[in-house]
Amino acid sequence: MAIYIETNRLRSGAFSLEDAGFMLQLLNTEGWLKYIGERNVKTLEQAETYLINGPLRKNENTFPSLSRVVLKSENKPIGLVSLIKRDDLENIDIGFAFLPEYMGRGYAFEMVSEIMQFAFREYKMEKIIAIVLPENLQSIRLLEKLGMKLETEYLKKETDEVLHIYGLSKESPV
Repeated sequence: MAIYIETNRLRSGAFSLEDAGFMLQLLNTEGWLKYIGERNVKTLEQAETYLINGPLRKNENTFPSLSRVVLKSENKPIGLVSLIKRDDLENIDIGFAFLPEYMGRGYAFEMVSEIMQFAFREYKMEKIIAIVLPENLQSIRLLEKLGMKLETEYLKKETDEVLHIYGLSKESPV
């Protein structure tokens, strides 16, 4: 279920098949490939399939939540924010990815902080976590700016990667 949030510059909402071009571009950015991982999406058709099997997938629960982030002034998708419940972790994991040309402008902080507040308020979450590679310094800076603190390490079983888990409790929201 997508989360619908609006800020001064951005709005979040549901993905559609019309986002295939955007998704193709995002999934093949250097940052996505390096810090999130190869999804083998190289054509518009593969991007549509990715959307159908991921962000567009019908889910009877509240999660996962994958929301497209649109720059209102250009009516253009520039990123995504996700809230995902992973089977092996107790808390909801927030994630984000933005096109490189829109990074460093405060868009990620603006939208991620609003979605976190929404999740605490509307979903009554007690805590939100974020999983990040230790070398992803740009994301770590954003997580720390959001008030999240490094809590522990996490071994991703599929890849044997050691990741860091950052957390923020409801008592100390952004």
